[in-house]
Amino acid sequence: MKEMDDPQRPAYVLEEELLRKNLELIRSVADRAGVEIILAFKAYALWKTFPIIREYIPYSTASSIFEARLAYYEMDSPAHTFSPAYKRDEFEEICRLSSHVTFNSLSQFEALKDIAGASSVSLGLRINPEFSAIETELYNPCAPGSRFGVPASEMPDLLPQEIEGLHFHSLCEGSAEDLRQTLVIVEKNFASALKQVKWLNMGGGHLMTRKDYDVELLVDTLRSFQSRHPHLQLIMEPGSAFGWQTGYLRSHVIDIVEHQGIRTAIVDVSFTCHMPDCLEMPYHPVIRGAQHTHEYNAAENIYRIGGNSCLSGDYMGNWLFDKELQIGDEIIFEDMLHYTTVKTNMFNGIPHPDIVLKRTNGSMEVLRRYGYEDYKGRMD
Repeated sequence: MKEMDDPQRPAYVLEEELLRKNLELIRSVADRAGVEIILAFKAYALWKTFPIIREYIPYSTASSIFEARLAYYEMDSPAHTFSPAYKRDEFEEICRLSSHVTFNSLSQFEALKDIAGASSVSLGLRINPEFSAIETELYNPCAPGSRFGVPASEMPDLLPQEIEGLHFHSLCEGSAEDLRQTLVIVEKNFASALKQVKWLNMGGGHLMTRKDYDVELLVDTLRSFQSRHPHLQLIMEPGSAFGWQTGYLRSHVIDIVEHQGIRTAIVDVSFTCHMPDCLEMPYHPVIRGAQHTHEYNAAENIYRIGGNSCLSGDYMGNWLFDKELQIGDEIIFEDMLHYTTVKTNMFNGIPHPDIVLKRTNGSMEVLRRYGYEDYKGRMD
Protein backbone atom coordinates (compact mmCIF):
# COMPACT_ATOMS: atom_id res chain seq x y z
CA MET A 1 0.00 0.00 0.00
CA LYS A 2 1.20 3.52 -0.72
CA GLU A 3 0.36 7.00 0.42
CA MET A 4 -2.33 8.84 -1.53
CA ASP A 5 -0.44 11.02 -4.01
CA ASP A 6 -3.19 12.85 -5.90
CA PRO A 7 -5.96 14.57 -3.91
CA GLN A 8 -7.82 15.31 -7.15
CA ARG A 9 -8.48 11.64 -7.91
CA PRO A 10 -11.94 10.30 -7.09
CA ALA A 11 -11.72 8.03 -4.06
CA TYR A 12 -13.70 6.04 -1.56
CA VAL A 13 -12.16 7.03 1.75
CA LEU A 14 -12.62 4.61 4.64
CA GLU A 15 -11.86 6.11 8.06
CA GLU A 16 -10.25 3.57 10.39
CA GLU A 17 -11.38 5.41 13.51
CA LEU A 18 -15.04 5.22 12.47
CA LEU A 19 -14.73 1.58 11.42
CA ARG A 20 -13.29 0.66 14.81
CA LYS A 21 -16.09 2.54 16.55
CA ASN A 22 -18.65 0.37 14.74
CA LEU A 23 -16.68 -2.79 15.48
CA GLU A 24 -16.52 -1.98 19.17
CA LEU A 25 -20.29 -1.60 19.34
CA ILE A 26 -20.89 -4.80 17.38
CA ARG A 27 -18.53 -6.78 19.62
CA SER A 28 -20.22 -5.30 22.69
CA VAL A 29 -23.65 -6.47 21.48
CA ALA A 30 -22.28 -9.95 20.76
CA ASP A 31 -20.71 -10.22 24.21
CA ARG A 32 -23.67 -8.81 26.13
CA ALA A 33 -26.32 -10.78 24.27
CA GLY A 34 -24.34 -14.00 24.01
CA VAL A 35 -24.73 -14.26 20.25
CA GLU A 36 -22.30 -14.71 17.38
CA ILE A 37 -22.21 -11.70 15.02
CA ILE A 38 -20.48 -12.22 11.70
CA LEU A 39 -19.65 -9.97 8.74
CA ALA A 40 -21.80 -10.25 5.60
CA PHE A 41 -19.67 -9.72 2.50
CA LYS A 42 -22.72 -8.70 0.47
CA ALA A 43 -22.44 -5.24 2.02
CA TYR A 44 -18.75 -4.97 2.88
CA ALA A 45 -15.85 -7.01 1.45
CA LEU A 46 -12.76 -4.76 1.62
CA TRP A 47 -10.43 -7.65 2.42
CA LYS A 48 -7.38 -5.48 3.02
CA THR A 49 -9.15 -4.22 6.14
CA PHE A 50 -9.90 -7.73 7.44
CA PRO A 51 -6.91 -7.61 9.83
CA ILE A 52 -8.70 -4.74 11.61
CA ILE A 53 -12.05 -6.54 11.61
CA ARG A 54 -10.54 -9.79 12.94
CA GLU A 55 -9.48 -7.92 16.09
CA TYR A 56 -13.20 -7.76 16.93
CA ILE A 57 -15.14 -10.28 14.80
CA PRO A 58 -13.52 -13.49 13.51
CA TYR A 59 -16.21 -14.90 11.19
CA SER A 60 -18.09 -13.98 8.03
CA THR A 61 -20.96 -15.05 5.82
CA ALA A 62 -20.82 -15.87 2.11
CA SER A 63 -23.42 -16.14 -0.63
CA SER A 64 -21.29 -17.51 -3.48
CA ILE A 65 -18.19 -19.58 -4.12
CA PHE A 66 -16.05 -16.45 -4.52
CA GLU A 67 -17.26 -15.03 -1.20
CA ALA A 68 -16.62 -18.41 0.44
CA ARG A 69 -13.05 -18.31 -0.84
CA LEU A 70 -12.68 -14.76 0.48
CA ALA A 71 -13.83 -15.90 3.91
CA TYR A 72 -11.55 -18.91 4.04
CA TYR A 73 -8.40 -17.42 2.54
CA GLU A 74 -8.61 -13.73 3.50
CA MET A 75 -10.76 -13.67 6.65
CA ASP A 76 -8.86 -16.82 7.71
CA SER A 77 -11.98 -18.67 8.86
CA PRO A 78 -14.60 -20.90 7.24
CA ALA A 79 -17.73 -19.19 6.01
CA HIS A 80 -21.35 -19.38 7.05
CA THR A 81 -22.67 -19.89 3.52
CA PHE A 82 -26.11 -19.40 2.03
CA SER A 83 -27.06 -19.29 -1.65
CA PRO A 84 -30.48 -19.27 -3.35
CA ALA A 85 -29.20 -22.28 -5.32
CA TYR A 86 -25.90 -24.14 -5.35
CA LYS A 87 -24.30 -25.60 -8.46
CA ARG A 88 -23.37 -29.22 -7.99
CA ASP A 89 -19.90 -28.82 -9.51
CA GLU A 90 -19.09 -26.08 -6.96
CA PHE A 91 -20.74 -27.55 -3.89
CA GLU A 92 -17.93 -29.80 -2.71
CA GLU A 93 -15.58 -26.81 -2.57
CA ILE A 94 -18.22 -24.70 -0.82
CA CYS A 95 -18.54 -27.35 1.88
CA ARG A 96 -14.77 -27.47 2.28
CA LEU A 97 -14.61 -23.69 2.73
CA SER A 98 -17.59 -23.46 5.11
CA SER A 99 -18.46 -24.28 8.69
CA HIS A 100 -22.20 -23.83 8.05
CA VAL A 101 -24.14 -24.24 4.80
CA THR A 102 -27.79 -23.22 4.55
CA PHE A 103 -30.10 -24.54 1.84
CA ASN A 104 -32.80 -22.34 0.38
CA SER A 105 -35.14 -25.28 -0.27
CA LEU A 106 -35.70 -28.88 0.71
CA SER A 107 -35.27 -29.88 -2.94
CA GLN A 108 -31.74 -28.44 -2.96
CA PHE A 109 -30.98 -30.33 0.23
CA GLU A 110 -32.17 -33.59 -1.34
CA ALA A 111 -30.16 -32.94 -4.51
CA LEU A 112 -26.89 -32.21 -2.68
CA LYS A 113 -27.09 -34.08 0.62
CA ASP A 114 -24.76 -36.80 -0.67
CA ILE A 115 -21.96 -34.25 -1.12
CA ALA A 116 -22.75 -32.47 2.15
CA GLY A 117 -22.80 -35.77 4.02
CA ALA A 118 -19.19 -36.43 3.06
CA SER A 119 -18.10 -33.23 4.83
CA SER A 120 -18.16 -32.01 8.42
CA VAL A 121 -20.19 -28.90 7.61
CA SER A 122 -23.28 -28.07 9.70
CA LEU A 123 -26.35 -27.91 7.48
CA GLY A 124 -29.26 -25.49 7.79
CA LEU A 125 -32.52 -24.63 6.07
CA ARG A 126 -33.73 -21.13 5.29
CA ILE A 127 -37.24 -20.34 6.44
CA ASN A 128 -39.53 -17.52 5.34
CA PRO A 129 -41.39 -15.81 8.22
CA GLU A 130 -43.60 -14.09 5.61
CA PHE A 131 -43.23 -10.89 7.61
CA SER A 132 -41.02 -7.91 6.96
CA ALA A 133 -40.98 -4.20 7.76
CA ILE A 134 -39.24 -3.41 4.44
CA GLU A 135 -41.30 -1.10 2.24
CA THR A 136 -39.15 -1.27 -0.92
CA GLU A 137 -40.02 -4.56 -2.64
CA LEU A 138 -36.65 -4.76 -4.41
CA TYR A 139 -35.05 -5.38 -1.00
CA ASN A 140 -37.84 -7.40 0.63
CA PRO A 141 -37.00 -11.13 0.88
CA CYS A 142 -40.44 -11.83 2.35
CA ALA A 143 -42.50 -10.22 -0.42
CA PRO A 144 -45.38 -12.34 -1.79
CA GLY A 145 -44.04 -15.11 -4.00
CA SER A 146 -40.49 -14.65 -2.72
CA ARG A 147 -38.00 -17.25 -3.91
CA PHE A 148 -36.28 -17.17 -0.51
CA GLY A 149 -36.86 -19.80 2.14
CA VAL A 150 -39.54 -22.29 3.15
CA PRO A 151 -42.77 -20.81 4.59
CA ALA A 152 -44.32 -22.39 7.67
CA SER A 153 -47.13 -23.92 5.60
CA GLU A 154 -44.58 -25.99 3.64
CA MET A 155 -42.41 -27.13 6.54
CA PRO A 156 -42.41 -30.87 7.27
CA ASP A 157 -43.38 -32.03 10.74
CA LEU A 158 -39.96 -33.64 11.08
CA LEU A 159 -36.89 -32.03 9.57
CA PRO A 160 -34.34 -34.25 7.86
CA GLN A 161 -31.96 -35.47 10.56
CA GLU A 162 -29.01 -33.84 8.75
CA ILE A 163 -30.51 -30.34 9.19
CA GLU A 164 -28.99 -28.79 12.32
CA GLY A 165 -30.02 -25.16 11.93
CA LEU A 166 -32.56 -22.65 10.66
CA HIS A 167 -31.88 -19.36 8.93
CA PHE A 168 -34.11 -16.38 8.19
CA HIS A 169 -33.37 -13.02 6.64
CA SER A 170 -36.23 -10.53 6.64
CA LEU A 171 -34.72 -7.12 7.43
CA CYS A 172 -32.95 -4.34 5.54
CA GLU A 173 -31.47 -1.54 7.65
CA GLY A 174 -34.02 -2.66 10.22
CA SER A 175 -34.61 -1.69 13.82
CA ALA A 176 -34.51 -3.73 17.02
CA GLU A 177 -38.30 -3.55 17.13
CA ASP A 178 -38.45 -5.05 13.62
CA LEU A 179 -36.39 -8.00 14.85
CA ARG A 180 -38.52 -8.37 17.98
CA GLN A 181 -41.70 -8.60 15.90
CA THR A 182 -40.08 -11.07 13.51
CA LEU A 183 -39.01 -13.36 16.35
CA VAL A 184 -42.55 -13.41 17.73
CA ILE A 185 -43.73 -14.78 14.38
CA VAL A 186 -40.83 -17.23 14.05
CA GLU A 187 -41.46 -18.63 17.53
CA LYS A 188 -45.16 -19.06 16.79
CA ASN A 189 -45.04 -20.43 13.26
CA PHE A 190 -41.84 -22.50 13.46
CA ALA A 191 -42.13 -23.74 17.06
CA SER A 192 -41.68 -27.40 16.18
CA ALA A 193 -38.70 -26.79 13.91
CA LEU A 194 -36.91 -24.67 16.51
CA LYS A 195 -37.00 -27.59 18.92
CA GLN A 196 -35.31 -29.85 16.37
CA VAL A 197 -32.24 -27.75 15.57
CA LYS A 198 -29.06 -26.55 17.26
CA TRP A 199 -28.64 -23.06 15.81
CA LEU A 200 -30.67 -20.16 14.47
CA ASN A 201 -29.19 -17.62 12.06
CA MET A 202 -31.20 -14.37 12.13
CA GLY A 203 -29.63 -13.09 8.93
CA GLY A 204 -28.72 -9.49 8.25
CA GLY A 205 -30.33 -6.08 8.10
CA HIS A 206 -29.71 -5.30 11.79
CA LEU A 207 -28.47 -1.70 11.60
CA MET A 208 -27.24 -1.58 15.19
CA THR A 209 -24.61 1.09 14.48
CA ARG A 210 -27.17 3.63 13.30
CA LYS A 211 -27.36 6.61 15.65
CA ASP A 212 -31.03 6.13 16.60
CA TYR A 213 -30.90 2.32 16.88
CA ASP A 214 -32.21 0.96 20.18
CA VAL A 215 -29.24 -1.22 21.16
CA GLU A 216 -30.67 -1.98 24.60
CA LEU A 217 -33.88 -3.34 23.07
CA LEU A 218 -31.78 -5.52 20.75
CA VAL A 219 -29.77 -6.97 23.63
CA ASP A 220 -32.88 -7.53 25.73
CA THR A 221 -34.70 -9.17 22.79
CA LEU A 222 -31.82 -11.56 22.12
CA ARG A 223 -31.34 -12.43 25.78
CA SER A 224 -35.06 -13.07 26.21
CA PHE A 225 -35.21 -15.28 23.13
CA GLN A 226 -32.13 -17.19 24.28
CA SER A 227 -33.68 -17.79 27.71
CA ARG A 228 -36.67 -19.44 26.03
CA HIS A 229 -34.47 -21.50 23.69
CA PRO A 230 -31.28 -22.23 25.64
CA HIS A 231 -30.35 -25.10 23.31
CA LEU A 232 -29.93 -22.75 20.33
CA GLN A 233 -26.75 -21.01 19.24
CA LEU A 234 -27.83 -17.60 17.93
CA ILE A 235 -26.10 -16.05 14.93
CA MET A 236 -26.54 -12.66 13.27
CA GLU A 237 -24.90 -11.55 10.03
CA PRO A 238 -25.28 -7.80 9.42
CA GLY A 239 -23.35 -6.13 6.64
CA SER A 240 -24.31 -2.46 6.55
CA ALA A 241 -23.79 -2.15 10.30
CA PHE A 242 -20.06 -2.74 9.83
CA GLY A 243 -19.54 -0.08 7.15
CA TRP A 244 -22.26 2.35 8.25
CA GLN A 245 -21.04 5.99 8.32
CA THR A 246 -17.39 4.90 8.07
CA GLY A 247 -16.35 6.92 5.04
CA TYR A 248 -17.21 8.88 1.94
CA LEU A 249 -16.81 9.13 -1.82
CA ARG A 250 -14.75 12.11 -2.91
CA SER A 251 -15.41 13.65 -6.32
CA HIS A 252 -14.88 16.93 -8.17
CA VAL A 253 -16.95 19.15 -10.45
CA ILE A 254 -15.68 18.84 -14.03
CA ASP A 255 -18.39 20.86 -15.81
CA ILE A 256 -21.55 22.86 -15.14
CA VAL A 257 -24.33 22.94 -17.71
CA GLU A 258 -27.68 24.73 -17.66
CA HIS A 259 -30.72 23.93 -19.79
CA GLN A 260 -34.35 24.97 -19.36
CA GLY A 261 -33.33 26.77 -16.18
CA ILE A 262 -31.84 23.65 -14.54
CA ARG A 263 -28.18 23.72 -13.59
CA THR A 264 -26.32 20.42 -13.43
CA ALA A 265 -22.89 20.05 -11.90
CA ILE A 266 -21.23 17.09 -13.61
CA VAL A 267 -18.77 15.26 -11.39
CA ASP A 268 -16.00 12.74 -12.08
CA VAL A 269 -17.93 9.82 -10.57
CA SER A 270 -21.17 8.12 -11.55
CA PHE A 271 -24.31 7.19 -9.66
CA THR A 272 -24.93 4.14 -11.81
CA CYS A 273 -21.29 2.98 -11.64
CA HIS A 274 -20.18 4.03 -8.16
CA MET A 275 -23.35 4.63 -6.09
CA PRO A 276 -25.85 2.20 -7.65
CA ASP A 277 -28.19 2.00 -4.66
CA CYS A 278 -28.99 5.69 -5.12
CA LEU A 279 -30.79 4.73 -8.32
CA GLU A 280 -31.99 1.25 -7.28
CA MET A 281 -33.41 2.00 -3.83
CA PRO A 282 -33.77 4.94 -4.61
CA TYR A 283 -32.50 7.39 -2.02
CA HIS A 284 -30.74 10.73 -1.99
CA PRO A 285 -27.22 10.61 -0.54
CA VAL A 286 -25.96 13.25 1.84
CA ILE A 287 -23.57 15.75 0.28
CA ARG A 288 -21.22 17.48 2.68
CA GLY A 289 -21.93 21.21 2.91
CA ALA A 290 -25.17 21.00 0.92
CA GLN A 291 -28.84 20.52 1.66
CA HIS A 292 -31.12 18.33 -0.42
CA THR A 293 -34.27 20.13 -1.50
CA HIS A 294 -37.39 19.23 -3.46
CA GLU A 295 -37.80 22.81 -4.61
CA TYR A 296 -35.85 24.39 -7.45
CA ASN A 297 -35.16 28.12 -7.55
CA ALA A 298 -32.81 29.28 -10.28
CA ALA A 299 -31.96 32.35 -8.23
CA GLU A 300 -30.33 30.22 -5.52
CA ASN A 301 -27.25 28.00 -5.56
CA ILE A 302 -29.24 24.88 -6.33
CA TYR A 303 -27.75 22.19 -8.54
CA ARG A 304 -28.66 18.83 -9.88
CA ILE A 305 -25.63 16.51 -9.61
CA GLY A 306 -24.83 14.57 -12.77
CA GLY A 307 -22.63 11.52 -13.11
CA ASN A 308 -20.11 11.17 -15.90
CA SER A 309 -21.57 8.13 -17.68
CA CYS A 310 -23.77 8.20 -20.77
CA LEU A 311 -26.81 6.79 -18.95
CA SER A 312 -29.50 9.46 -19.25
CA GLY A 313 -30.69 8.84 -15.71
CA ASP A 314 -27.22 9.11 -14.17
CA TYR A 315 -28.08 12.15 -12.07
CA MET A 316 -29.78 13.16 -8.83
CA GLY A 317 -30.95 16.44 -7.40
CA ASN A 318 -31.49 19.01 -6.20
CA TRP A 319 -28.96 20.31 -3.64
CA LEU A 320 -28.64 23.78 -2.20
CA PHE A 321 -25.00 24.83 -1.72
CA ASP A 322 -23.61 27.66 0.40
CA LYS A 323 -22.03 29.26 -2.65
CA GLU A 324 -21.97 29.04 -6.41
CA LEU A 325 -20.15 25.94 -7.58
CA GLN A 326 -17.02 26.21 -9.68
CA ILE A 327 -15.21 23.69 -11.87
CA GLY A 328 -12.72 21.86 -9.68
CA ASP A 329 -14.78 22.14 -6.50
CA GLU A 330 -14.77 19.06 -4.29
CA ILE A 331 -18.07 17.21 -3.82
CA ILE A 332 -18.17 14.75 -0.92
CA PHE A 333 -20.86 12.05 -0.86
CA GLU A 334 -21.18 10.87 2.74
CA ASP A 335 -21.58 7.27 3.93
CA MET A 336 -20.47 5.55 0.74
CA LEU A 337 -18.61 2.46 1.99
CA HIS A 338 -21.36 -0.15 2.46
CA TYR A 339 -23.12 -1.51 -0.61
CA THR A 340 -20.91 0.60 -2.90
CA THR A 341 -17.51 -1.00 -3.41
CA VAL A 342 -19.23 -4.43 -3.60
CA LYS A 343 -21.75 -3.31 -6.24
CA THR A 344 -19.76 -0.97 -8.46
CA ASN A 345 -19.24 -1.61 -12.15
CA MET A 346 -17.19 -0.29 -15.06
CA PHE A 347 -20.07 0.57 -17.37
CA ASN A 348 -18.99 2.98 -20.08
CA GLY A 349 -15.34 2.42 -19.12
CA ILE A 350 -15.64 5.07 -16.42
CA PRO A 351 -12.44 5.09 -14.32
CA HIS A 352 -13.06 3.54 -10.94
CA PRO A 353 -12.35 5.60 -7.79
CA ASP A 354 -9.37 4.68 -5.65
CA ILE A 355 -10.05 2.87 -2.38
CA VAL A 356 -8.24 4.72 0.41
CA LEU A 357 -7.84 3.96 4.11
CA LYS A 358 -7.50 6.97 6.40
CA ARG A 359 -5.54 5.67 9.37
CA THR A 360 -6.14 6.82 12.92
CA ASN A 361 -2.91 8.86 12.70
CA GLY A 362 -4.30 10.77 9.72
CA SER A 363 -2.21 9.11 7.03
CA MET A 364 -4.00 8.16 3.80
CA GLU A 365 -3.12 4.74 2.33
CA VAL A 366 -4.26 3.69 -1.14
CA LEU A 367 -5.61 0.16 -0.77
CA ARG A 368 -6.42 -0.17 -4.47
CA ARG A 369 -5.94 1.90 -7.60
CA TYR A 370 -7.77 0.80 -10.72
CA GLY A 371 -6.59 1.32 -14.28
CA TYR A 372 -7.33 0.55 -17.90
CA GLU A 373 -6.16 -3.06 -17.54
CA ASP A 374 -8.91 -3.68 -14.96
CA TYR A 375 -11.54 -2.54 -17.47
CA LYS A 376 -9.91 -4.39 -20.36
CA GLY A 377 -9.64 -7.57 -18.31
CA ARG A 378 -13.39 -7.65 -17.71
CA MET A 379 -13.92 -7.74 -21.49
CA ASP A 380 -11.25 -10.40 -22.11
